[in-house]
Amino acid sequence: MGRTPTISRDGLLDAAEEIVRSHGGNALTIGALAQAAGISKGGVQYSFASKDAIIRALIERWTRQFDALLGDHLEQDPVRFVLRYITATRASNEAMNAKMAALLVSYLEDPANLQETRDWYHSIFARLNGNGPEARAARVAFLAVEGLFLMRINGIDWDGSWTGLLDDVEAVLRTLTDIESE
Repeated sequence: MGRTPTISRDGLLDAAEEIVRSHGGNALTIGALAQAAGISKGGVQYSFASKDAIIRALIERWTRQFDALLGDHLEQDPVRFVLRYITATRASNEAMNAKMAALLVSYLEDPANLQETRDWYHSIFARLNGNGPEARAARVAFLAVEGLFLMRINGIDWDGSWTGLLDDVEAVLRTLTDIESE
C-alpha cells in the first residue's frame, strides 16, 4: 500500500496560484486543484469547501502579502504613504500577474467580499486625508496606480510597460511634492 499524499492549506494555495498563472482563473476548479496537488477532491474540500473559498483564501493571502510589502508605517504623510504604495505595487509585480488579478472579478461578485474590499479602500483613503496640495497629489497618484492595476488586468503589461508607467506616476508625485528619491 502506497503512502497517502498530504498537502498543507498553503501548499494547495500555491498549486491554485500556479493553475491560475498557467491557465487562467476559469481553470481553477476543485478537480484541477486536486489533480495538481496529487490528492482527492475530498482532500481539497477538507481545506476549502468550494471554489469561492479557494478564491477568497487566495485574495486574503495576496492582501496579507501586499500589506506586508506596504509596511506597518503609521506616519500621517500621505505622499510618503503613496510612495511606499508604489514601491509595494512594483515589488508585487511578478507575484501578482494579470491572470491572478482576474480572480478579483469572481471574488467581488459576493457582496460580503465587495464590502471587505470597500472597507480596505476606505482605510487607504483615511490615510490620504487632507485638503492641502500634497494630500491631493497623493490621492491622484494613488488613483493612477490603482488605474494601472486595473489596466494590467486587461493586458496592458504585454510589452512590459507597466513598471515604466509606475515610474512616471512616482516621478510626477515627487515633482509635485518636492520629495527627492530616498
